Amino acid sequence: MTTSFSAPTTRALRALSLAYFVQATGALSVVGSLDSISRQWGLADSQSAYLISVFGVTFAFAAPLLQVGFGHLRRRRQVLIGLALFSASALLFAAAPDYRVLLLSRVLMGLGAGFIGPVLGALGSSLVEREHQGSAIAAVLLGLSVAGLVGMPLSAWVAHAWGARALFLAVGVAGAATAALIAWVVPDSSEGEHVRLATVVSLLTRVDTLTAFLVVFFIAAGVYSTYSFIAPIIRDVFHAGPGTVSTSLVVLGVAGVGGNLFVTRAARRYGSETMLLAGLALLAADLVFLWFASPSVQWLFVALTAWAFATDLLWPSQQRRIVELVPHLRGVSLALTASFVFCGIALGSAVAAWIYPALGFTGVIASSLLFLALATASLTISRASVAAKAKLGTCRSSLRS
Repeated sequence: MTTSFSAPTTRALRALSLAYFVQATGALSVVGSLDSISRQWGLADSQSAYLISVFGVTFAFAAPLLQVGFGHLRRRRQVLIGLALFSASALLFAAAPDYRVLLLSRVLMGLGAGFIGPVLGALGSSLVEREHQGSAIAAVLLGLSVAGLVGMPLSAWVAHAWGARALFLAVGVAGAATAALIAWVVPDSSEGEHVRLATVVSLLTRVDTLTAFLVVFFIAAGVYSTYSFIAPIIRDVFHAGPGTVSTSLVVLGVAGVGGNLFVTRAARRYGSETMLLAGLALLAADLVFLWFASPSVQWLFVALTAWAFATDLLWPSQQRRIVELVPHLRGVSLALTASFVFCGIALGSAVAAWIYPALGFTGVIASSLLFLALATASLTISRASVAAKAKLGTCRSSLRS
């Protein structure tokens, strides 16, 4: 995976990848343990599901604001603070006496994740030379792919076997152990950023950066316009049961890990924009294939494999492009990227919830393709804006000389 890196750097990247795994698993664990949580605390399923939403909303708003308040801290310290808060909050969840404490614990977990997620990619990329930053980011994001493969099925199994309290106790312990590992193997050499609120506003009002953030916003909306209803689609369109849903998640996870390993190597040869365009094209083609292919489980697995591969092209390439676009503001920029991802997920899921009951499978596929088209348009505008700025800078340099 990281043959071009030294042994200490490889260990550091793997530790950061483990942090992503713990964070993603902790965030997704409510999905796999929804029934167990409802039984454990005597809640309605809608109340348990709200524990997912409150985490996402907290993360989306906290990620950039935490960079304003604490971005000046060294990046390793930010990660360690985030893991400490995340782990303590998971333990609070495990010990929660009622629903109010459950909600509070998920808000605090969202705050902890707001420290962790946006900084991991920036910290990993700072450990290597510029030409290897794409590979380093992909290596860190491998933990996210493995969380999809192992985290959700494992959390569901633990919650079913020993209860939701035991699950979140395990998440808390894993977070604390990961923090200790990072303190041991990750160098404390990456400086933070002194981020002002005006800087955040500037990034959100510049054409090149705003449209760069909109790329991942529309990608997330496009992915989740279909993915959030994957279980009903498998049931209604492919006429398969819960076992096929579980198998489909495993297929996505395995293909996601394979795609991540490919991206780690391909990032050394191809630019972030090339990888983004390739991922958008592959995902769009896969959606069209899924739309028109015969509704058989075999074709579904083929489509899901391509789906996972395409998204693995997109997520690390987007983070890499943001780092390349504003390298001096990588922390706050990656925090904003994460916020736009969660906002896109919320939009895509809401659109799917509205469209699927009315227009079914055709409607959600069409909405996903529309969002991907908007992502492509945003990338085109961002590229043009960057090129125009570069041309203007060249002209000014010529005039001075």
